[in-house]
Amino acid sequence: MQNQAFEYAGFWARTGAAIIDSILMALITFPLLISIYGWAYFDGESTDLIAGPADFLISWVLPAIAVIVFWVLKQATPGKMAISAKIVDAATGQPASTAQLVGRYFAYFVSIIPLFLGIFWVAFDKRKQGWHDKLAGTVVIKKVNTGPEPVRFNNA
Repeated sequence: MQNQAFEYAGFWARTGAAIIDSILMALITFPLLISIYGWAYFDGESTDLIAGPADFLISWVLPAIAVIVFWVLKQATPGKMAISAKIVDAATGQPASTAQLVGRYFAYFVSIIPLFLGIFWVAFDKRKQGWHDKLAGTVVIKKVNTGPEPVRFNNA
């Protein structure tokens, strides 16, 4: 029988999860946007940053709600579930609170604004935390069947 342990999910695993999530979100939002605004929606010259109220709801509000609901209910988005990763409290290893998860979502903007530096930070941090993780007090861990030593949290 193999030992089940956890390790911090690294940059490339998390990038793969983000790609999966982006594809799934596009499969949901693009048909909705096309049915409301037509194909002209994708013409950058004729569309503002936000094409209208439905665009705001579909492109900004729906993804935020979907991601936060997945995080609260499953500790992961479908992409993270595909790589056996989940978001936990950095100090205890227990599920993150709803407040932490909401804060984590909005902290992504802080991570993205300076040339995605906060996202790339995952590749260099010893706990594989991006700025959004650090601000929210979370880590992303991944199941592994074998490995050196399981992840240890502050109180363990």
